[in-house]
Amino acid sequence: MLFIPKRITVFFCPLLVAGFGLLPVLSTAQDGVSDLAKAAQNPIAAMISLPFQNNTNFDFGPLEKTQNVLNIQPVIPLSLTDNWNLITRTIMPVISQPALTDGQSRKNGIGDVQFSAFFSPKQPTAGGWIWGAGVVTQFDTATDDRLGQGKWGLGPTAVLLRTSGPWVYGGL
Repeated sequence: MLFIPKRITVFFCPLLVAGFGLLPVLSTAQDGVSDLAKAAQNPIAAMISLPFQNNTNFDFGPLEKTQNVLNIQPVIPLSLTDNWNLITRTIMPVISQPALTDGQSRKNGIGDVQFSAFFSPKQPTAGGWIWGAGVVTQFDTATDDRLGQGKWGLGPTAVLLRTSGPWVYGGL
């Protein structure tokens, strides 16, 4: 029987799932491969996407254990007019939190959810810039006190990016 270390499994399984999740998009895409790659890097692209981001933090906390956070980040665009989109972006963290002190046990669950809504023009500016602005809300949804902040939040959010040749650059 083949033994695969847990840390390798934890790292590669989400990548494998995310890869299989892209197969239907790739098989039905009418845009070129480079256009699809650029749109996948654009957090306010007018396409539904379901990205997964896995963060494994080694030597976390005073006991130097491993923490894992899998962010599920659905992006859903809504067409408002011929010129404007409303792009919704949610971040739902699934957390495996190690003990922070002796006597504690590992906690697994959902962290605080963040929801962003961006108003964005459907076409880039004349200079090729893509932008969006809106609000971000943090909901106190953690399933355990150690997995969230225990607070609600509300604030502004913005994105500005540009594509040039094979490059996509900007900030969120």
